[in-house]
Amino acid sequence: MPSFSPDELLHQLRQRQFAPVYFLQGDEPYYIDLIADHLEQHVMPEHERSFNQVVLYGKDVDVASILGQARRFPMMAERSVVIVKEAQAVADLEAEKSFPFLEAYLKNPLPSTVLVFCYKHKTLDARKKLGKLMGEKASLVTSKKIYDNQVAAWLTAYVRSRQQQITGQATAMLAEYIGADLGRLTNEVDKLLLNLKPGQPIDEDLVQRLVGISKDYNIFELQKALVQRDVLKANRILMYFEANPKANPLIPNLTLLFGFFTKLLVLHQANNPSDADFKKLGIMNSFAQKEYQQALRGYSLQRTRDIIHLIRRADLQSKGIESGSMTDGEILRELVFLILHPVPLSAVA
Repeated sequence: MPSFSPDELLHQLRQRQFAPVYFLQGDEPYYIDLIADHLEQHVMPEHERSFNQVVLYGKDVDVASILGQARRFPMMAERSVVIVKEAQAVADLEAEKSFPFLEAYLKNPLPSTVLVFCYKHKTLDARKKLGKLMGEKASLVTSKKIYDNQVAAWLTAYVRSRQQQITGQATAMLAEYIGADLGRLTNEVDKLLLNLKPGQPIDEDLVQRLVGISKDYNIFELQKALVQRDVLKANRILMYFEANPKANPLIPNLTLLFGFFTKLLVLHQANNPSDADFKKLGIMNSFAQKEYQQALRGYSLQRTRDIIHLIRRADLQSKGIESGSMTDGEILRELVFLILHPVPLSAVA
């Protein structure tokens, strides 16, 4: 059977086109869960599920028990459904002794059964026998993680699919704050959608209020203060971070700053970057582009490289390397000072 993208397979399922065997694999669990949930909820009506639908968990079953369930005929229903969640934990799934039994079933599956393997955080080796078998006999979906520069566009499309709108600034905040974790991203967006008034888009204020980002004291405001070289504002934010360390952990903040200055380095190397250059980096809206343009003027190519080095140094310090007794707040405060008050790297201990 051919391989499908997650969207292609979901389109088929919405048309009620069901295959006898699905193998859902990959390092992005969001689509695996989405497809499995759709099959669990829509193959048969609710009143038929108690006798004809079973959900198994990989650590609790072996291949023999999975195939035993798959070979059961439905009771007073058109189909039965067998979903194997966390299939990567089935101890003998890839064992040589199990292959003949899997091969025999996949070559002649019970037409009334929909068998679903949810194989998360990894993929089968397509060169090995089981990988080849699933590629030939099952409806195969490989769910890949999206790149950071694709998050904003994906997020905008997701909100539109819910018949709602999101502002560019809110998109940028969510993309930067949450990143490419699609499960967490959709959970936060769904929470925001529940609080929208008719005709209201998801905007910056709603994101700050409901996602747990302080309106005035957050990493985005610190980033803006660095771009504008506003020492007073940066120090106010640092004081707030130090007073509220649980809400402002160091590592995510360093990650966001590293992402910003890494993109700035790429834009410097583009030499007068165009709109297309910004979009390649996932900088989709005019608000974010203006901030990067200001940073390009404020931080030279060499200075940007030095700052990236300083952020890496702070990351090592956060792990206890050459940090002495420094707290997380002190590490971030020193980093911000060195960004705003350039000194030669050779002078930095």
